[in-house]
Amino acid sequence: MKKHLILFVIIINIGISCASKAQTTNTKPSLADPKATVETKIMYKNLVTLVNKGILFGHQDDLAYGVNWKYEAGRSDVKDVTGDYPAVYGWDISGLEKKSDKNIDGVPFDKMRKYIIDGHSRGGLITLSWHVDNPLTGKNAWDTTPKSLVSALPGGKNHEKFKSWMDEVAKFILTLKDKNGKTIPILFRPYHELTGTWFWWCKNNASPEEFKTLWKFTFDYFQAKGLHNLIYVYNTADFKSKEDFLDYYPGFNYADVLSFDNYQYNDPTKDNSFVENCQRQFKIMNEIAQEQNKIMAFAETGYEAIPYDKWWTNTLMKAIGDYKISYVLLWRNHGWKEDEKKMHYYAPYKGQISEKDFVDFYNLDQILFEKEAAKEKLYNK
Repeated sequence: MKKHLILFVIIINIGISCASKAQTTNTKPSLADPKATVETKIMYKNLVTLVNKGILFGHQDDLAYGVNWKYEAGRSDVKDVTGDYPAVYGWDISGLEKKSDKNIDGVPFDKMRKYIIDGHSRGGLITLSWHVDNPLTGKNAWDTTPKSLVSALPGGKNHEKFKSWMDEVAKFILTLKDKNGKTIPILFRPYHELTGTWFWWCKNNASPEEFKTLWKFTFDYFQAKGLHNLIYVYNTADFKSKEDFLDYYPGFNYADVLSFDNYQYNDPTKDNSFVENCQRQFKIMNEIAQEQNKIMAFAETGYEAIPYDKWWTNTLMKAIGDYKISYVLLWRNHGWKEDEKKMHYYAPYKGQISEKDFVDFYNLDQILFEKEAAKEKLYNK
């Protein structure tokens, strides 16, 4: 009887272990949305394959404005320097929740829609972030008033308001269509940098289960609204371990791309911490990505004003190293040379100190801009 009991316990423990492993491991690279559009499935499949060839280069707000210009048709600081557009276009949709006609950076949504359609028509990828306002206070995303996240959850005091905000986002995304009337596949990166402390959705303002509930509700709600063109990008700031990265992770069946954001702040010729931190985080994230059959991205990075003339081929490439990532995206360029205190740029413009090195970066075999992306035909079978 005792032997039978021991055997029974062993079998039960094995079953529990296998069940636990099944919850954290994905054996097939597929989209989290089971009803994803054909176009979205094709793009994702091609993106998975492309990581073995190279890294797509991206830039935030690239077509809208740059250093010393704004809303000039066909203009791009990246294109001015390299003769080519980025392969990935980043945009932020904060402002939709309040029915504003402009986003958080002043870009009219009507113009953004056109830029997204234009970039997609040339073969580029689109990624959207959402610096959504605080649902509890109505202030901006950087307002970290306690219990803000909880108020947006089902049963929370601001849940219905938050749903109405999500309705506005859904309406906009459903207008992003190609020439054939098909919705454009979107890399959607909500609640980004969640391991930081500066947004109302960050880890200092919610428990892991509360954040997971917010993510899963968002995922399910947008599907119910007919959004089946979203590829969900899970995004952190700094993390120290595998457990740290996964603490707030909603599960492989709720995310498609794993990513983090990391910026250069110190002189890279004197301080190697940016490269070291990126390499440490890529190593951890790569292990998780391999276990779960996910692709990775460097979703935001840059060195403001790029004062080091070899930052691209030296620092950034060392930070990425040999890790296979789908894309790397630089933050936006804006401002006027006459008012340098308000200039804010992460990609070089003509005459900028790192311009030549950026061209060398552009010419690297493993770095892909829009012309190369178009050749890959990411939206074709």
